[in-house]
Amino acid sequence: MSDLPQENAPLAELLEEVKRLNNHSYLVNNATIVRMIFYQILRGLAFGLGSVMGATILVSVVAYFLSGMDFIPVLGEWATQIAEEIKVNKQ
Repeated sequence: MSDLPQENAPLAELLEEVKRLNNHSYLVNNATIVRMIFYQILRGLAFGLGSVMGATILVSVVAYFLSGMDFIPVLGEWATQIAEEIKVNKQ
């Protein structure tokens, strides 16, 4: 392990763990502030795009199923209007 005496074995283990942590790929890849900012910007863009796409799909599926419900007057009419708008925009 290290050249430390036996009574300092926990300290030597700690030093080894710190060395392993410093060589971790995340810390090596984000060694500079510029790289870290670029990585965080890409993460934010991916999260935002995924959120918007997921919400769009969820709302369209819910609107599609609600458009078939005629027994709920307000929701059925509202969902039918949304479904018609979606059909018009696809054409």
